[in-house]
Amino acid sequence: MKIYTFHKKQNLPITKEQAWAFLSSPKNLKTITPDYMGFDILSGADRPMYAGQIIQYIVTPVLGIKTKWVTEITHVVDGEYFVDEQRFGPYALWHHKHFIKEIEGGVEMEDIIDYKVPMGILGQMVNPILVRPKLEEIFKYRTQKLEELFGKY
Repeated sequence: MKIYTFHKKQNLPITKEQAWAFLSSPKNLKTITPDYMGFDILSGADRPMYAGQIIQYIVTPVLGIKTKWVTEITHVVDGEYFVDEQRFGPYALWHHKHFIKEIEGGVEMEDIIDYKVPMGILGQMVNPILVRPKLEEIFKYRTQKLEELFGKY
């Protein structure tokens, strides 16, 4: 079983409180996800983030195929970090840690995603040509969108 790790950091010139207010609201996920992914929240985004929260989405990650994705917010420390884990969706495993740290002149946001692609060896072969590049593309968009919203560090 091959588990991959995807790691990104981004600095923004905002306060920790501003970063947390934006990132901990599930409704803002659509804002920082590329439009072509057809990201729509079906349920679970009607309250501020809490441990045990189940959020259901529809996404169109590849080839126009709509996929239901269900995540659970498993850990939350207000203003510091939260973890979402896939309960149902396109990955065999999805564990996404979001950290916010105060730095001089702003915040550092860090994402660490541990994931496993389905379909065994076939999935492992597809990861470097489809899955990993798609994650890179999504996070590049996210970086650009957050800089548009909050400015460049």
